[in-house]
Formats: sequence, structure tokens, C-alpha cells
Amino acid sequence: MKQLSKSKYAKYCQCPKCLWMSVYKPEEEVIDPNSEARFENGTEVGELARGILGDYVDVTIRKDDDRLDLPAMIAKTKELMEAGQENICEASFCYDGRSALGDACQCKNYCAVDILHKTEDGWAIYEVKSTSFPEFNGNPAKLDKYLPDVSYQKWVLDQCGVNVTGVYLVCLNSDYIREGELDLQKLFVINSMDDMIANEYDKVENRQREAKKLLQQTEEPTMDIWEGCKKPYDCGYYKYCSRHLPSPSVFELYRMRFSDKLKYYRQGVITFDAIKDEKLTAVRRIQVDSTLNNQPNIDKAVIKEFLDQLSYPLYFLDFETMQPAIPQFDGTKPYQQIPFQYSLHIIEHEGGELIHKEHLGISGTSTMRALAEQLCEDIPMDVCTLAYNKAFECTRIKEMAQAFPDLAEHLTNIQEHIADLLVPFQQGAYYLPSMKGSFSIKVVLPALFPDDPTLDYHNLEGCVHNGSEAMNIFPEIQYMTSEEQAKTRKSLLAYCCLDTFAMVKVWMKLCETIK
Repeated sequence: MKQLSKSKYAKYCQCPKCLWMSVYKPEEEVIDPNSEARFENGTEVGELARGILGDYVDVTIRKDDDRLDLPAMIAKTKELMEAGQENICEASFCYDGRSALGDACQCKNYCAVDILHKTEDGWAIYEVKSTSFPEFNGNPAKLDKYLPDVSYQKWVLDQCGVNVTGVYLVCLNSDYIREGELDLQKLFVINSMDDMIANEYDKVENRQREAKKLLQQTEEPTMDIWEGCKKPYDCGYYKYCSRHLPSPSVFELYRMRFSDKLKYYRQGVITFDAIKDEKLTAVRRIQVDSTLNNQPNIDKAVIKEFLDQLSYPLYFLDFETMQPAIPQFDGTKPYQQIPFQYSLHIIEHEGGELIHKEHLGISGTSTMRALAEQLCEDIPMDVCTLAYNKAFECTRIKEMAQAFPDLAEHLTNIQEHIADLLVPFQQGAYYLPSMKGSFSIKVVLPALFPDDPTLDYHNLEGCVHNGSEAMNIFPEIQYMTSEEQAKTRKSLLAYCCLDTFAMVKVWMKLCETIK
């Protein structure tokens, strides 16, 4: 008998086929490169949150093979509840349609409560999530996606005869700014879910029955792609479930909402040939026509207008940042983007040599101040700086200006003189069919230079080939041996250097185009 847990139930509510795939075809899932980091964040946040209600006992018990010993955890939970333990972490329960608390032999419904808190009249459920939520005036709709999870927990405990007096969601406080030691009471926001789960709770009885039925079904469910394939879930099985789509298709159209793409799809308008007579935005029209004709679209006038706005000396800038869930340093918030590295390529005059400067902070320390100071030394005031998708760099510089008032004038000046190398591509002024509706530099670069191995990120030696890897590995350097630290820092420097060198090459290609 396949057991239904709270995570499986939540997956069923997300999409029944997603649950089935996770059990019968897990190898088809496309793993998000950031998923491991999110999992680690969740673990870190969960462990830290255990102390918010006072002393606790964790009932996690593992077998020799490191799998959870669920019967032992259920029995331990019952023992602690009967003893009046105030806070029980990973409190475990099962229900099979007839059993009460503690009958683990025929378990069909299972859940582990992050924190089970004893109240005057019963027990309260506290579910911990690593998401962030403001302390005041937060939009409750942001919490809607957690309703199936917490509703299922309440239902299982209700069936087990536990008097549930309240259901709460514990999130990181997005307004919290660390000053000194972490203040757990301010770091976390506790939201009552009692009013929100009323409607969702009524669905659990039938849903859990259908989910368990599905788990016994070996035949793959027939289910077409739908709105739930993308945000807020971005299902890892989307590639598998959409394998019947031709390429190119409406799902590759530039910056069209997924729901609008589905409308075309359901009308049978799927291929570019089918959509060519539809009303499209200018850039999408360029994308469709260029792809169907297999011809580039190059608007020299628009490209020249962009380039004419630039002036020597030119500074090509790119940041790498980390984003810790738990603020590590004074003056920072949960999930704040903290710059730890930049690469800077410089061309002082037309035909001038390419100069490279760089900065890489020390892992385990607060990196922003040293980076901001070095940035002000490396980029003079009133010069033209180029970034690719400049909103990211501009926002980071603005945050540093706010954090360091003595550097604010210089940093603000740099920010105000940043031009965006993305613009001519985003406007469709330079479009190649191989870009497939994406203007990320990781797509634009190989489209412009398909046969240049020096511009291929896959050819980088070492452990860093993309921004996610850089973000995730930098905080770990502090725990490495000196030899590993040296190798990893070298890899980070090479990756970030290629980012700005790529920008230089893209700029040069644009210049060549209008000659």
C-alpha cells in the first residue's frame, strides 16, 4: 500500500499527474539548478524555527539505512503528547480510515507536523516555510499555495482524535533587519490560517481518497498541459508533458503570459505558421517572421541610435551575488541579494586595449562594504558603464548607496550612468532565429558566436559555469581546505570574467553591424 504524505497530497492538489509522475516516472523530472539550494534553505529555516515557541523535543528517528522510522516516530509522538510535552517537532501521525493515534501498522495517511504546540484545550499546528512574508500589511493571497498542505495536516490529526485548536504558518519576516544576534521572535512571522483553510479543509476528504486511488494506478493518467504547469509551481515534469509540442510553437513566443499561450493552444493555434496572421507585438512579429523565413532581423538604425548614446571610456560591469535565507550580517534582510564579486572590462578609447579589473570577497564575511569601496575606486564618476539587463546591477548599487552614506554620491553616480546592453536585443533590433525568443546573454552569446569555444560557458574549467553555481558555492568556500578554496575562487573569477568579456564581444558585434 503506497502511503499518502502531506507532501504527496500537496503535489496532488498542484496536479494529479505531477503526483503520479513523481512516484512512477521520477527520472523524467527536470531538476531546477536552484532546487538543492532551496531545499537547504528550507532545512536551515525549519531547524532555526523550532525554538520560537520555547523548548522542544524532536521525534525524528532513523533506521540503520538512514530512512525515517515512521512507526517509531508515531509512537514517540503519542508518548510525548500523553506526557504533556509542550512543543514536539516532526510530530508524526497516521490514519487508515479506522485507526486512532498510534496505530501505525496499516498507515495510509501520514503527516509530520513541523511544530506541535500544546494549548490549554488541545494542540496547535505550526507549519514552517522558508518563504518570506512582511510583518505588517502582507497580502494573504501569497499564502494560498500552502493551504492544501496545512489543511491536510489538520484533517489527519482530526481523524486521529487530536483536538486541533489552531493552524499557523511560520515564515521569515521580510522586514527583519539583522542587528547583532539573531532575534527569532522578530526573524519569523506567524500567520493564523484558521480562517483561510475553512473552504480548503472541506475538500480534503475527497481529495485524499482520489490521491490514494491514483497512487495505486500503474497506467499513466491522461492530462493535457494547463495553467498549473507554470507559476506558481513551474512543474519539473513540464518538459515531459509538453513533448508533443512542435518547435517552434506559441509556447516559445517572447514574453507572452503562459495563460495566453494556452488560449492559442486550445484554439489549435500552435505553430508559428498558424499564428503568423494573428495580431502580435512588434518583437513577437519579428520573432515569428525571422523564424519562418530563417533570416536574421537587423535594424541598423535602431542599433546605431543605441550605440550613439554610449561614450568612451566604456566600463562593462557584472555582479555575482549570494542570497542567504537567514541574514548572516548586520544590516541585511532575509533573501537579500548581497554582492560578493564583480568583473569589470574597460576600453578607454576607440581602438584601445581591453583592461580587466575584478573583485572577489572573502567567504564567511560581510562582503558589501569592501566591494562598494573597490567599485568606487575602479569606476570613476561620470563615465559610461554597460550592464546586461541593468536593473539587477542598478538595484544592487542603489542598495549599497543606502547602506553606506559616505559612498552614496559616487555609487549613485555610477548607477545613473549605466546603459543596458540588453536594449537592442529586447527591441528586436538584432534577432536571430536561434535565440528562440530569449534575450538572456547565455542565449544571445552562442547565437552571435556559434563557433567560438572561448565564449562557451560549458568550456570553463572548475565548478562554476552559471550564476546559480556561483551563488551557491561562494558561501561554502569558508568551509573548504585552502587548496579547495584556491581552486573555487579561481573558478569564480574565470566565470565572472567571461560574463563581462561576453558583453564586450556583444558590443563589438553591434558596432560591426553598423559599419
